[in-house]
Amino acid sequence: MKTLVAYYSLGGNTKAVAERVARSLRSDVIEIKTVKEYPDDYDVLLSLAEKEVSSGYIPALRPVEIDWDKYDAILLGSPVWWSSFAPAMKKFLSNNSWKGRVVYPFVTNDGKIGRVIGDFKKALRGAYVGPILNVKFEDNNQVTPDLVIKDWVAGIKDGRIKN
Repeated sequence: MKTLVAYYSLGGNTKAVAERVARSLRSDVIEIKTVKEYPDDYDVLLSLAEKEVSSGYIPALRPVEIDWDKYDAILLGSPVWWSSFAPAMKKFLSNNSWKGRVVYPFVTNDGKIGRVIGDFKKALRGAYVGPILNVKFEDNNQVTPDLVIKDWVAGIKDGRIKN
């Protein structure tokens, strides 16, 4: 099975999970990047993130070339921002057609995933959306046991969590 991991990461947690999952599945990897950089100041970033999500703001993304037809499954990773996926992921999802695709989302967060599962399913209308992996972090330290991630990946590899 040929897989692609496409992820957006700001603080590095989602990137770490994406790279680990990609190694396990021998996936191609694409990092989703915004044109405009976000501030390094955490308090400023929190305020900005809240405003972006609540206003529906969608940032411009750097272009990526993807040959969708060569992939059997797409894994999508995003941090949770104010109960949903990051605006950069929202833009990526709206830029592409998901009809007929097999998609496995994963999110990183501080334990509060809010409405992100429903938001992914809504944005991926027409796709098969597999179980969403929720990876909790506290102060950049992964709290979710490694076994949870390994089991999720194994389920994708052997088709156990599809259909």
